[in-house]
Amino acid sequence: MQRSSGTRTQRRSARLGRRIAAVALAVCTGLGGGGLAAAQAEEDASVLVFSKTAGYRHASIPTGIATIEELGAEYGFEVDATEDSAAFTDSNLASYDAVVWLSTTGDVLNAEQQAAFERYVEGGGGYVGVHAASDTEYDWPWYGDLVGAYFDSHPQIQQATVNVEDQRHPSTSDLPKQWVRTDEWYNFRDNPRGDVHVLASLDESSYDAGSGAMGDDHPIAWCHENAGGRAWYTGGGHTEESYGEQAFRTHLAGGIRYATGLADGDCSTEPVECEPVQPDQGYRMLFDGTRHSLRNWNQAGPGSFELSPDCSIRSVGGMGLFWSDQKFGGYSLKLDWKVAGDDNSGIFVGFPDPGDDPWVAVNNGYEIQIDATDAPERTTGAIYGFQSADIAARDAALNPPGEWNSYKIVVIGQRIKVYLNGALINDFVNTDPARDLTRGYVGIQNHGEADDVSFRDIQIREIFPAPGRGRR
Repeated sequence: MQRSSGTRTQRRSARLGRRIAAVALAVCTGLGGGGLAAAQAEEDASVLVFSKTAGYRHASIPTGIATIEELGAEYGFEVDATEDSAAFTDSNLASYDAVVWLSTTGDVLNAEQQAAFERYVEGGGGYVGVHAASDTEYDWPWYGDLVGAYFDSHPQIQQATVNVEDQRHPSTSDLPKQWVRTDEWYNFRDNPRGDVHVLASLDESSYDAGSGAMGDDHPIAWCHENAGGRAWYTGGGHTEESYGEQAFRTHLAGGIRYATGLADGDCSTEPVECEPVQPDQGYRMLFDGTRHSLRNWNQAGPGSFELSPDCSIRSVGGMGLFWSDQKFGGYSLKLDWKVAGDDNSGIFVGFPDPGDDPWVAVNNGYEIQIDATDAPERTTGAIYGFQSADIAARDAALNPPGEWNSYKIVVIGQRIKVYLNGALINDFVNTDPARDLTRGYVGIQNHGEADDVSFRDIQIREIFPAPGRGRR
């Protein structure tokens, strides 16, 4: 939503009045040219930092205020700070382009002040929430929608990996894809994805999230324009040390610049779920494009697979194994896969429960390889390390990087048949007594940081069940 030009003009006029007063004071007191120039300097925006607490009081608040003042001097926005909720009037709020709620806690505004802030945001005013801003005003539903999610719990302060999902937004454009830092990591009552634009999320495998863990999808920074003005929230900022980190400072500055209108960013919201894909006749879906269908999958080893906007899952880091927790006997497994370039991955079949060790699948199962440029027994369509695909048939069927390919992998007894886009490219028989294809699990590989591989529409048709079948 565009800012109201009338509201923006009103804010500029209020700031201009303050500057005229400052210039008059400079003249009356005989300030030199440098002082007069400073008084006349035009900030591009103005923010109010609000840090009132009615619950837990964060020791980092004074450091946070000082940091925002420093960022204002660096990036061109004027900063006022208050803990007085009486500042929330229509006339006073009109002076500011955004209000920063800096680790506020509890109920901090009365009904009249709440109404004034609602009018401010709905008229185009910006909102920035830092850390405990989500531990605030639980009985004010409008605010809950504005902040995006309410705080639920947190584990002890520790290092974690933040996965930056959007590296185009001004608050995340200078951050690495995997941002490793130490803070107090919030768990939220509800997952805001779908109602907000998620900028970054936590990799819960990188730290102990405690009893309130949110699982594979744990947003930690987001933005939206649902209420009229621009809203931005970060879960970071508990520790005083956070405000000395250059990466966190640029993250915070980018959020403020976005909320004030000094910088633009795409904060459109993505749907919570894709429409589930329907299986082929006789098959059932193991992954149908929805987050819900991933609940029976497990990650062994480092890295992960992330749900993409196109309803596929995409490899992140590694080397790891993403595996379905149901054991199968004779079956036909179908899936689509796509590589971005010269990337490495594979589909594993017939392996025992790996727990958290992806090498169990390597050493006790078989991998149908994805990697078009390796040696014959380690290239696309090969039973990795054991038998090459029919290279001529494979090359005739293979679509190039950036396009989807389809595997059908048929496992009956100790035999594996591999079809690529409908063409039979490998027919392999297991003779290794240490490997048993008559019962086992199936999974896909996230090979490493340099590999970008996506999968979709994973489905299976059981020809006959595995002995002692069932979930792990």
